[in-house]
Amino acid sequence: MEKVAIYPGSFDPITNGHIDMVERGLRLFDKIIVCILCNPGKETLFTIEERLEMIRESLKKFTNIEIDRFDGLLVDYGAKRNANAILRGMRAVSDFEYEFQLALMNRKLNRKIQTVFLMTGFRWIFTSSSIIKEAASFGGDVTGMVPPIVNQKLKEKFNFISKSS
Repeated sequence: MEKVAIYPGSFDPITNGHIDMVERGLRLFDKIIVCILCNPGKETLFTIEERLEMIRESLKKFTNIEIDRFDGLLVDYGAKRNANAILRGMRAVSDFEYEFQLALMNRKLNRKIQTVFLMTGFRWIFTSSSIIKEAASFGGDVTGMVPPIVNQKLKEKFNFISKSS
């Protein structure tokens, strides 16, 4: 049986830390579905379509991934996609309590889908989409923390370069 993991998130935007998680997750799973959670209550910088485009471009070297979007319960989506696991990354101890609560709720809702936690690679421990967006909004150089397409889109979004550059 194929081992399939769902890697959910807002990916607003995708970072090199996310890509590292996918790469490392593929050592454990046959396939990873990178999936944007559509949460209308959460304010995002990029539209779902923009995020899907950036994720597709950033992960194009991987053949055993799929990129999708969903709304509703993650475990329902996972069951529909025949997933065995939910892949989650943790940067610090501060992530643990929230992630632990989510994992327990998901387990209660569907015991067939396990949550697998991977610690963030050390070089990405300080990296989060929120911090990257904040730095980029003030003209900070986030090169090396995000894929080139994301760096370009952040500069465009914050008017640091024109779209034609």
